[in-house]
Amino acid sequence: MHTHHHHREAQEVIPGLRHFGQGIYGLDSGYTRDEFDAIHLIVEKGRVAVIDTGTQYSVPFVLKALKSLGLGPEAVDFIILTHVHLDHAGGAGALLQHCPNAQVTLHPRGTRHMVDPSKLWDAVCQVYTPEVAHRDYGGLTPIDRARIIETPEGQTVPLAGREIVFWDAPGHAKHHVFIHDPKTNSFFTGDTFGISYRELDTAQGPYIFASCTPSQFEPEALKASITRVMRSNPRAVYLTHYAELRTVQEAGDFLLGQIDRYVEIAHRHADKGAGRARAIENDLQTMMFAEARGHGVDMSDAQLRTILDIDLRLNADGIVCYLDGLKA
Repeated sequence: MHTHHHHREAQEVIPGLRHFGQGIYGLDSGYTRDEFDAIHLIVEKGRVAVIDTGTQYSVPFVLKALKSLGLGPEAVDFIILTHVHLDHAGGAGALLQHCPNAQVTLHPRGTRHMVDPSKLWDAVCQVYTPEVAHRDYGGLTPIDRARIIETPEGQTVPLAGREIVFWDAPGHAKHHVFIHDPKTNSFFTGDTFGISYRELDTAQGPYIFASCTPSQFEPEALKASITRVMRSNPRAVYLTHYAELRTVQEAGDFLLGQIDRYVEIAHRHADKGAGRARAIENDLQTMMFAEARGHGVDMSDAQLRTILDIDLRLNADGIVCYLDGLKA
């Protein structure tokens, strides 16, 4: 019997905090809706790595989660960022202020945005309006360069002797890394190994889809990053949206085919002018609804649209950016 031990159900520690075994936890950041945006923790011998931080509003949830595990903020050795999009890195500077022993790890391309986040914040305000930016993200706290460890391909950090390894992971963003935990042979994949919401799980398993949000969607690089994870035959991947996924090979195969379908949709609309974002979004919706239904998701169009709304809009915008890049 014990050979199946690691397939046991995750244990809820406190609401919104689940233990997946071997010191790996998933925490709901509270961003947007329940089970939308995960913060992960690796706990080893009482030392902690926080992987992705949600937004500034997520900081109290992280501190509460640590407390529920009998740990304080001084137990955090690393705040590890998959990339600097704000639902992943927005809370890093604010969380760091509570964690006297922590260093922040990020892709070398992300460093300047975290040391001086004013440009990044201005861009967010332009896209969303200052009111919405503040409501959704709270703001960005600068990080002292001396507390940053850059994590290019092959970089490692030691968490109480548990080595954590970084892989370059382009395709979703150029400033994206995968975090490999060799102890469990699992990966924390940010947005590069897709998005999979637990509401869409069925008897056939999870439904997954690729994230091509603006502005650095590169289909071939994304496929290569996904393939590289699959070749490692991991026990699990941990997605920021949302948490543990065990069906890695099936999910990866599906993503590889789906990315080609995204590109087909892009080229179908390559010549259209002003209305193309909406037209692309409609095609994405038609495709993803059909995929989800084929996967056994039994929901009305309205329910599905509610769950996928943000992603459909962002992915359509990302495909427009991709088309613009081909012209450049």
